Amino acid sequence: MCIDDRTRRDFFKTAAAAGAALTGVQALAAPSAAHAQEATAGFGEKVALTDVRVFDGQNLTAARTVVIDNGLIGVSALGARTIDCEGAVLLPGLIDAHIHLQDVDTLAALAGHGVTTGLDMACFPPSLVTSLRRRRGLTDIRSAGTPAVAPGSPQSRLPTFPASGVVNGPDQALRFVQQRIAEGSDYIKIIVDVPGLSEETVRALTTTAHAFGKAVMAHATYAATVDEALDAGVDMVHHVPLDTALTAAAAARYVAGGAISVPTLTMMEGFGALGIPGLSYAAAEDSVAALHRAGVRILAGTDSNLTPGIPVQPAFGLSLHHELELLVAAGLTTREALGAATYLPAQSFGLRDRGAIRPGYRADLVLIDGDPLADITATRAVRRVWAGGVEVPAAA
Repeated sequence: MCIDDRTRRDFFKTAAAAGAALTGVQALAAPSAAHAQEATAGFGEKVALTDVRVFDGQNLTAARTVVIDNGLIGVSALGARTIDCEGAVLLPGLIDAHIHLQDVDTLAALAGHGVTTGLDMACFPPSLVTSLRRRRGLTDIRSAGTPAVAPGSPQSRLPTFPASGVVNGPDQALRFVQQRIAEGSDYIKIIVDVPGLSEETVRALTTTAHAFGKAVMAHATYAATVDEALDAGVDMVHHVPLDTALTAAAAARYVAGGAISVPTLTMMEGFGALGIPGLSYAAAEDSVAALHRAGVRILAGTDSNLTPGIPVQPAFGLSLHHELELLVAAGLTTREALGAATYLPAQSFGLRDRGAIRPGYRADLVLIDGDPLADITATRAVRRVWAGGVEVPAAA
């Protein structure tokens, strides 16, 4: 079932008056040695976590010792202060593949719930992103910065939206991409929706971003706009349709083009509950089931935001645990859901220093009670969190 343009306009009037449709993502280069030294310098005492079971990407290991040494996972426990974990489970720091940064308090909220990496899918001005990077003991971030939007779109009418984000045609693709790179965007975000950019403009933006080595994130909440994004060859499609479920053929297109899905079921569930005619959460859930059956790589992202006027505002950090539960309800195994919030986003974004608990990786760690492979809700029972080797207060 397709919905008419009036219904789509009503949806965006309700949902995006203050920028609800912002998203994005790409592959990032591995951190340089200089950056790694800067990020982990001066992290205090050496700590050995004993009697802890580790999620290794597939299973939980037998009880072992994990060492935190100068912000990284260490090898030797010699000289370390010991913390007896009493058989609890240690996860790699969780990664939320779709957030919208607000301020330093949002980083603290993310970290408190065990989300030690946040992948921002659109925020502005550029100085906001700069101010939130490399905060010691807080969630580490990457960002799309300003997204590409169509003239007359809900985003373009925001009083704070940068004029440089409005793209009038394919001839402006080079200008847009170069400006984002100059501002420090880690990947390029494109709003592909109604009213949205023309197919030619989306293709030009994608081609240009790829020429500069930047991955492309597409926002698409309708089956038709998902097709447009896939036609353009984007790297990741954020959200899943609310109008009609993706078919097996559509899911196969993801696989053929190597596209990754970030369904943001938490946000889709919220909008589905608003009762907007022609839209339903069932379509979103069925879409994830189709993508999963086809073997599409699926990442956990929440669309967490504090944007005034947006009727759905998933809570930073806490909502990622709900996202994992929704992914399991849509057909993923608990193991796959954990992977969707740990090693898979790390791989997909080229973050080669996290997503697993291995010597030399960032000491991004979450200690929880219970077995998340038996019951995914166990991830909510956060006991302790380390972000880059610094212990941070766990949320209540």
